Amino acid sequence: MNEYLMVVYRLAQKMAENGCHLSPEEVPTLQHPPSTEPNAAEGSSSDPSGLSPSQREVLERCLHALTHAKNDSHILAALLLITRLCPAGQLDTGTLHRIFEAVGLNLPARLLVTAFRGDDSSGLPPEELISLGTALLAALSTDASMVAHPQLLSTVPLILSILENGPNWTDKQTKTLGNEAQSGSGSQTGSATDSQTTSSTSTLDEALACDCYQVLNAVCVLPQGLEQLLTRGAVLALCRAVLKKQTLSHEKGLPLLGHLLSSSIRPQAWAKHSSDLLLLLQNVSQNFCRVSDQDRLEMCSQIPPFLPPPGVESESLVLKEIVGNLWASLQPLIQGKLSQEHLGSVLVVSACLLDLYGWESTGPPKFCCLLVNRACVEVRMGLEEPPGTEISPQLQHILTACYRIMEAAMEQACSQGAVSHPAQIQTAITGLSLQQSRQVLGALEEAFSAEMYYLKQVEQTSYDDPFLFATFRSLCAWLAEETSCLKEEVIDLLPFLIGYAKSHFKGGGKGKGLADWMSKMSISNSSQDGTWSREAALRYLLPSLCHLSAEDGPRQVLLSLDTPALLVDFLSQGWASLRGQSGKTVTRDPSLETACSALLNFAITEPERVRKDPCFVALESMLSEALPVLLHKPRLLVLAANCCTLGLMIARLKSTSTDPVELGQRRFFSSVLSFLLSAVQSGQASKPARISALWEEHWEEAGELWRLSLQALGGCVRAQPWITTLIRDEGWLQNIFTLLGSSGRLPDQPSQDALEEVLCAIAKQCPVCRKDISELVKSVSCGSLQGLPQLSRILVE
Repeated sequence: MNEYLMVVYRLAQKMAENGCHLSPEEVPTLQHPPSTEPNAAEGSSSDPSGLSPSQREVLERCLHALTHAKNDSHILAALLLITRLCPAGQLDTGTLHRIFEAVGLNLPARLLVTAFRGDDSSGLPPEELISLGTALLAALSTDASMVAHPQLLSTVPLILSILENGPNWTDKQTKTLGNEAQSGSGSQTGSATDSQTTSSTSTLDEALACDCYQVLNAVCVLPQGLEQLLTRGAVLALCRAVLKKQTLSHEKGLPLLGHLLSSSIRPQAWAKHSSDLLLLLQNVSQNFCRVSDQDRLEMCSQIPPFLPPPGVESESLVLKEIVGNLWASLQPLIQGKLSQEHLGSVLVVSACLLDLYGWESTGPPKFCCLLVNRACVEVRMGLEEPPGTEISPQLQHILTACYRIMEAAMEQACSQGAVSHPAQIQTAITGLSLQQSRQVLGALEEAFSAEMYYLKQVEQTSYDDPFLFATFRSLCAWLAEETSCLKEEVIDLLPFLIGYAKSHFKGGGKGKGLADWMSKMSISNSSQDGTWSREAALRYLLPSLCHLSAEDGPRQVLLSLDTPALLVDFLSQGWASLRGQSGKTVTRDPSLETACSALLNFAITEPERVRKDPCFVALESMLSEALPVLLHKPRLLVLAANCCTLGLMIARLKSTSTDPVELGQRRFFSSVLSFLLSAVQSGQASKPARISALWEEHWEEAGELWRLSLQALGGCVRAQPWITTLIRDEGWLQNIFTLLGSSGRLPDQPSQDALEEVLCAIAKQCPVCRKDISELVKSVSCGSLQGLPQLSRILVE
């Protein structure tokens, strides 16, 4: 504060000599409520600044004069008197606050605007107006109530312009400086003077730049400070300031920019300023690649904040080149002997680069293996500690990066398709030998075993720990691909996995804290884009539940943990969210389909549990409501196929009843018949029927469900004879044989067999239907029994 007070003295003297002041009308949009006169007795009984009673009395008079100043000259003069009486460093907080309130934000704002407009009415050079204005704002920004004021926030674009453009902060100022540089006389003295003038204004004064960054940093820590800076152009201005090498841009601008780009505004910043941010990243990476290995180790932490979010600029050749150069510079570091701290920084950068392009430009296979191995070793060392050992925040950051490296390795290892054993996995890391592949998978297995060891020690009171979530998420990525390894350990851990997912799903987790932490750790939620939600833990667990529910041992443990009820609750909640969506707003949620698959495993393998467990009654009711609606949402066809199959698999387990058929049941089966029919369309001439255009896009995912639904429908017909009446009322048989055409065939044999199974069930259960089928096949236009031999035998019995 003392630095700017020297400016106060000089400016107050000049303004007094000129008899001028800045008119408030110059900034009509910047208004500030008038200050109330402070209580003169405040703080006088016990003076923390050590002033005598007479000095305190003079100070109070100065404060009164400051509060009632009629123009800017009076304000500056009062400030000068106060600083001469008591230096700023000795003033107590209360007095400083009174000074800030008296000065207000109108004066510094007018100073800046006057300088930017190039108005000469003040009689002072723009440089001095800027210097005083920013110094006042810097001082005022130390007060929490001032920094959030709209008037201070309105000066942010001007401050950014100063930092970005240096002394040439306005077009007019640029032209003025240019004219001055060209208008000197031919004398040696004149040339020297011009040279000094140009030199003195070629860079921004450090004290002024410091004041500007003080204001920006103060705004940054406000609750909405990040958004305030983004909307006022901070990212672009700071980026250009760094590229122009303006004063303190590297020392203060780059760290502030890194903080902004590491926060929640990162995606918005890249969406608005991707080209400039790419240039900045190129500049930062070039500096990184040019220095020695030792200096590079110290600079590793500077790289991650400036990398784009995964998926952004992914097609950019510039970004691909940058990433390739960074990998080349990281290779000797990863291959060398590093301290724990330096290795952690290198692994964090590596994880961020893998997020962008995977293993595409990482380097030779041997290096990729080494990277994965070093990450796995770090995980084992960090997690295989005695119970109760606390993991430091720095180590958590490193381990989270290692998890991402392991996950990338696992995804690549399994990218060639499903396998029955890790030894058979063919990795997608180009050129990796079978021996190297086995080494990688062995290291991964040991690291995931360490994760399970760590998770077994966790108490329920720690369920809101963000690092615990990161570890849980990492293990789920492994279990989604591989459940045959470490099977006993996985089964033993199921109570924790289900309990943890259930705790968050039921609302016990503090979602915002986890979301903020994941942003700081650069964790991207690619499978479920968007903000953290309380069911996220369960979403990550679902793929492994789908695998485990198909195996006898794990399934019994899952049943004992009431897992079906949890899945039904998740499905019901998801349906409630989807129900209100329509048209282009409909968003497919693969997690709901996975939950259906897991429940389908229970419905197929545990008939007694399905008959007795109340959650399956609730599930059947929800499916009866959902399927008729899903018929009209083509984007959700795969979910509709899952709901159809699951509902039929449950319905086939019902015993025959003489009670009247419920309306919901009738509506569900009517929707089933329409849905199954919609998958087929007539072929040309005597060719087989074809998969309809609606289903063709999703046939790879939904084809098997369609066949299962037909088989389950046959079971429903046998268990509930009334369904044959509905089939006749709906004209379903007529429609099926019409679609089959004269060939009487579907495009593939598995589908043909499934259709024949349900037709046989209908013909056996209902004599009237059998007669209808016989009449239909006699019609040349309606079909043939050549491809339906079992049905043909039933009809002739």
